[in-house]
Amino acid sequence: MNNPVNGIAGFRLTEHTWMTELGNWIDAISPDGRRAGALLFDPKIVGLPGVRDRVVQAVMTDQRLVLAGLTGLIPVADVVAAGDQVWLLTAQAVSPTLADLLAAGPVDPGGAASVLVETAQTLLALHAAGVTHGSVHPGTVVITAEGVSLLSERGLSDAIRGRKSPRERDAAGWASLARGMAAAFGQSAPEAAGLFERVAAAAGTLGLGTARDTLVNERGTLPGGRISRDGLARAARGRSAFAQPPAHAQPPIVPPRDEGDIVTLLHVPGRSAGPVRFGPGVGTQAQQPETPAERIWRAGRDEASTVHRPGGRPVKASRARRRRTILSSAVFAVVMAGAILAWFTLGNAPDLAVKSINVVAPKKTQGCNSAVLITGTVVTNGAPGEITYEWRKNLDKEVVKGTLRTNSDQTSYSVPLRWTLRGKSSVKATATLKIITPGPARTDKASFTYKC
Repeated sequence: MNNPVNGIAGFRLTEHTWMTELGNWIDAISPDGRRAGALLFDPKIVGLPGVRDRVVQAVMTDQRLVLAGLTGLIPVADVVAAGDQVWLLTAQAVSPTLADLLAAGPVDPGGAASVLVETAQTLLALHAAGVTHGSVHPGTVVITAEGVSLLSERGLSDAIRGRKSPRERDAAGWASLARGMAAAFGQSAPEAAGLFERVAAAAGTLGLGTARDTLVNERGTLPGGRISRDGLARAARGRSAFAQPPAHAQPPIVPPRDEGDIVTLLHVPGRSAGPVRFGPGVGTQAQQPETPAERIWRAGRDEASTVHRPGGRPVKASRARRRRTILSSAVFAVVMAGAILAWFTLGNAPDLAVKSINVVAPKKTQGCNSAVLITGTVVTNGAPGEITYEWRKNLDKEVVKGTLRTNSDQTSYSVPLRWTLRGKSSVKATATLKIITPGPARTDKASFTYKC
């Protein structure tokens, strides 16, 4: 890309770009030198009535969730406008995606299971917070250099369409991921493929929580018997977009030659309304004391007024102004963290409590090489939170641990255990479910007879 200007708001753009339904994604370098991402929205989409405001609201929701402790999302640094262009800037790289890795060949079964477990956990956390993703597919699952699976574009597909996706849409997207993994391993790892098919079916009938727990509890069917990020990390490092040319020729992304005023579209501390501009002639509000945030922005605006390009041509202080938008996000984060802390401290929402548990096992005698499904039902007081539990079997020392995310609009949850018995014997098998947190600890058990 031979553009005279190859950056936006302090983010330096690379030549690696790809198209999505939202516009052009570009791998970028953040002002502090880290891998990042930049999305130039399709002007035909973002210019439609209400779309820009809905995009901003979706991003601000994400920022509040991240500040409250939710992990698993690609963090957004800012949404800015430069002339007619609207850009979304991320604080982390948005490539390679799962689609990139799958295009190069199937990932290993342990890595595929890791993707499914981590994305399910993120979706469950979003649902517990009262929001959904809306567009779960391989192109919105980002794999980091450490093999961690993160979701990008949360809420953006819904924002451009003016809709709110139900949880079932997320579950269907996740199930499609699982079925894609199953198809990839049909010949090379049939047991893993069967597990992925089962959890895909469970997501649609029993919910994402049950599907995730089944995947964790039956990880012994995977090659090596474990869920691992190691293969994903190697594949992600091998597919680093910064070391790869674009897969297809893309039209050049041309930021404005002179950005002029860069406008952050996110709410900024210290302003009652309207966007905040970073450009000539914009100062503090008259007859009002400067806030710390405004002092930071003013100090940056008043930095050296001239920067020299190679060749000696002066460029005015607009570059310094471009970096101000990233500072707005940092200040926003600090203020929102305090607000959220106060909300959690002063809020009168009840703490999560477990009211009862009940474990049920088959009454009929189970025959040779049986796979027995034991179901635990957990009843709560309806508060959101997280339950940690464990299953114990009387015939071996294995302890199956799990977590359950609860929602504010649900009180009953299913916690299944699949127990496979083999060999010739006649025994009474007992499974015990123990709720560890929240306390006090509760237990229940059920038994069945195995005879072969």
